[in-house]
Amino acid sequence: MTRTTIEEVAAAAGVSRSTVSRVVNGSTAVSPEALDAVRAAIARLNYVPNRAARSLASRQTHAIALIVPEDTTRFFGDPFFAAIVAGITGALAGSDYLLNLLIASEDPGDKMGAFVRNGGVDGALIVSHHTSDAYIDSIAEAVPTVFGGRPVHERDSDYVVDVDNVEGAKTATRRLIEIGRTRIATVTGPLTMLAAGDRLQGFRSAMADAGLEPFAVEAGDYGEAGGAEAARRILAAGTPDAIFVASDLMARGAIGVLRRAGIRVPDDVAIVGYDDSAVALTTDPPLTTVRQPMYKQGETMAEVLLAHLAGGTPERTTILPTELVVRESA
Repeated sequence: MTRTTIEEVAAAAGVSRSTVSRVVNGSTAVSPEALDAVRAAIARLNYVPNRAARSLASRQTHAIALIVPEDTTRFFGDPFFAAIVAGITGALAGSDYLLNLLIASEDPGDKMGAFVRNGGVDGALIVSHHTSDAYIDSIAEAVPTVFGGRPVHERDSDYVVDVDNVEGAKTATRRLIEIGRTRIATVTGPLTMLAAGDRLQGFRSAMADAGLEPFAVEAGDYGEAGGAEAARRILAAGTPDAIFVASDLMARGAIGVLRRAGIRVPDDVAIVGYDDSAVALTTDPPLTTVRQPMYKQGETMAEVLLAHLAGGTPERTTILPTELVVRESA
């Protein structure tokens, strides 16, 4: 099938090529009559602008990158990322931007960094970054960047869309205290991530406010297997009467370990997770958890970047609230 050219649209509309170009690029320097004629010709001829030519002329790619410094197993196995991507694509649906997904726990050949620095995208969204992800710095220095969660090395030029992880963890821990639990342990996320540290801080703060000492603190990896292993380490030191687990996937792993040890949830050990992902409804019993607005976080990240790329001045830092969802596990 032959692609309709801009010259054919101009001829059909009875205007110059430059007038069609102005309409396609959103210029207001076009008469209403010419605008109507060009739009009608575009619709009639099913004209699709040549994105590559427009990119060369404007030095814009009309593409943004979502960069996830994780391995693919974690990315495709954790519903957190699905919700984030859904929010981003929802925000981009009405725009002229395409999403490039770049997943890698490391960038040893500097392929991702070079792609971004060489003009592959107009901006970047970065989620799930760790203190060891050095290659992220070069990307954030090269293009406008929005971080999902506080970056390790925050610059004045960065934008951040975060969740109130400290308050979310406090709320989870307070729930366990309110139902009478006193020997409370926690399974953290990887402490190379600032969000995991914030959740641990919230847990410790709520415990201190109640005059309690943590029964145990064990680090996990946000995955189900990591939550199971952390629960086994907790049980090796004794049996708590509650555990705050910093992700729903880890909570599911912990519940499985407790059941196999003959420990009843919530009768013997109450459990609160974090995310309110679909996983929370697959546990037995269903999981009390902290709902973080994952879709909203992805959507807001994209909206902030789009606003910046359009020349606007969005907020540098946006903090989204969390909410406790009570189910049978606590």
